[in-house]
Amino acid sequence: MPVTTLFPTRLYTAALAPRAGATLNARLKAECLQLREDDGAGRRWSMTGYPGGFTSYSSANRMHEMSPTFAELQKRLNRHVKAFAEALEFDLSHRPLVMTDCWVNIMPYGVSHSLHLHPLATLSGTYYVQVPKKSPGLKFEDPRLDKMMAAPPKLGTAQAANKPWYTIQAQEGHLVLFESWLRHEVTANLAPAERISISFNYNWF
Repeated sequence: MPVTTLFPTRLYTAALAPRAGATLNARLKAECLQLREDDGAGRRWSMTGYPGGFTSYSSANRMHEMSPTFAELQKRLNRHVKAFAEALEFDLSHRPLVMTDCWVNIMPYGVSHSLHLHPLATLSGTYYVQVPKKSPGLKFEDPRLDKMMAAPPKLGTAQAANKPWYTIQAQEGHLVLFESWLRHEVTANLAPAERISISFNYNWF
């Protein structure tokens, strides 16, 4: 067909470290749970900013500089970020991408994270530490959605690239990377156990 695809939205998913990942993941889980106990400021902020759950977004958001375990996570993430940047054909010859933010999210039953993006960042992502069954994935919105004033609905059989929303299922030990301007959300956790993830930003300026 004489159709050209322009301005694609790219997403990157992969296992963090297939061989040594389980050991690192266990250490990360222990530190995430301990952080919730220690981070009083984070718990207070979460009461209104993350109702029902815990996030260290406003308090301990540079965990890669505070914990050797999180620094190891950063080291393993760097390889994936490099691969994604190459796929996006970023020109990083004068300045590298570096991790600027890294924080913890713990979602008990019923907790959700509303639609948002990550301003003042280049690439963002999430690493899944604990994902019980029925846990929600990461739901992305077509960035052109507010401009589709006269667009008809999409077929139920539409390809993923043509859907207005797309969800990447959360998977323990895996990561998702995306450009920071892309809006996304996490719907309510329907699992009785807690969903634990680590979010992060990389920047080049």
